[in-house]
Amino acid sequence: MNPNIYPTRLLHTMLRVGNLDKSIAFYTQLLGMKLLHSQEYPEGEYTLAFVGYQDEADSTVLELTYNWGKQHYDIGTAFGHLALATDDIYATCEALAAEGVNITRPPGPMKDDASIVIAFLEDPDGYKIELIQRK
Repeated sequence: MNPNIYPTRLLHTMLRVGNLDKSIAFYTQLLGMKLLHSQEYPEGEYTLAFVGYQDEADSTVLELTYNWGKQHYDIGTAFGHLALATDDIYATCEALAAEGVNITRPPGPMKDDASIVIAFLEDPDGYKIELIQRK
């Protein structure tokens, strides 16, 4: 297969959310991302908000999609998690737990590779987020 036809990078991951304001606050205030831009689409009755650590031109971002009037989604069986790097996983989890974030797997070595330290938490809609300690 011609390598010139492969995509060159991941642009964004999209999550459908039940409360856009709550989700934006979670990702910006608790996980340190920036709200990059948002746009309402009245004809389609939805709003998109893009959050991330850097601009979309330089980094993969997260697209939060709010379908007007839809307050809840079942977590899909094909979706796994988002992964975020952190410099101090223990302090990060402690601070997030103090803010009421559900830490579903406390920080510790990965089962299959003890040199990697991970933790899992949930966003306001129950999506899993993996934190990975930078080496």
